[in-house]
Amino acid sequence: MQKQMGGVFGLNFGWEHPLWFAADGEPREETIGFTRQNWWEPVGREVRMLRESAGIIDISNFAKYSVKGTGAESWLNALFANRMPGAIGRSCLTPLIGKRGGVAGDFTVTRLGEDEFMIVGSGMAERFHQRFFKAIPLPDGTSFASSTEAMCGFNVAGPTSRELLQRLTNESLANEDFPFMRSKRITVAGVDVVAIRVSFTGDLGWELHCAAGDQVALYSALLEAGREFGAGPVGSRALMSLRVEKGYGSWGREYSPEYWPQESGLDRLVKADKEFLNKAAWEKIRENAPRESLVMFEINATIADATGGEPVFLTDGTPAGQVSSGAYGYSVGKSLALGYLKAGTAKPGDTVHVAILGQNHTARVLDKPPFDPEGKRLRS
Repeated sequence: MQKQMGGVFGLNFGWEHPLWFAADGEPREETIGFTRQNWWEPVGREVRMLRESAGIIDISNFAKYSVKGTGAESWLNALFANRMPGAIGRSCLTPLIGKRGGVAGDFTVTRLGEDEFMIVGSGMAERFHQRFFKAIPLPDGTSFASSTEAMCGFNVAGPTSRELLQRLTNESLANEDFPFMRSKRITVAGVDVVAIRVSFTGDLGWELHCAAGDQVALYSALLEAGREFGAGPVGSRALMSLRVEKGYGSWGREYSPEYWPQESGLDRLVKADKEFLNKAAWEKIRENAPRESLVMFEINATIADATGGEPVFLTDGTPAGQVSSGAYGYSVGKSLALGYLKAGTAKPGDTVHVAILGQNHTARVLDKPPFDPEGKRLRS
């Protein structure tokens, strides 16, 4: 179905997913190179569509887990660093702490019932995270299972996403009835879904998780309803741009066991007044000053954007850090990057150099994300 719609596909740790969608007359395969390629304009079209109206993103390659039973809450609290949501219908973001106190993973945990939780995390790290899940014995009467293959999902995001979805459900999506970081089991176009009001785009949006057998029916209904609003499918390249211009980190790029929570900006989600896996390791480093800090860059680039791994230098040539993610921010008109700067090297407002394709490009360290820095659209 996505191929018929012009989808150009890529692989992510075994998951095939659409990178972008070609319009009629556009090539349906990518050119190869290090400068901006043939997908650059189509991806910009998808970003602008979502920011101005709405977009529908296939997020089936996210890892999903189910935890059920009377010991579910205590097991999750013993595993994750944040405190688990206490009320049904609430969600939280939480780090998983590694053996040396670094960030071993980041997850969204949703309480679906008194003794039932859903976890959403990185699809590419599912096998890696199993070792951490198995480190805490399950209490009697409690089950844990991966539902990644059994469930599919879509993120419907953008300023008209509420109106679009409201066409397909009787559940009120008004802000007072369905606030940010809340969840409900609802029916959308006749399909039972777990709806979570969260979006990796940094815009108003909902994640809709359904049984794999309902995937096509739900996707078709969303696309059909979206036509009225000028909304359509969005691929993973656009999602990269959307999350970078909002300053959102990603597992394997900004978040990894190499970085401490206070370096990656996740320390506010670590609760010192509870026990969790590898807490002792975290306590050893919690008071340490950051060795490096996660920051954003606005880069003076015109033919190629940073993608990750590019070195960052001070203007006198002193090595200062490296890029972890990069993309062109179409809705803000800037070439952007996330990366780590060594402590004491540069601060917001300073000029640095980012080496892209072996050439230094001037860049400015930003003090806040260029798109919706106050998070008003997320909560609108």
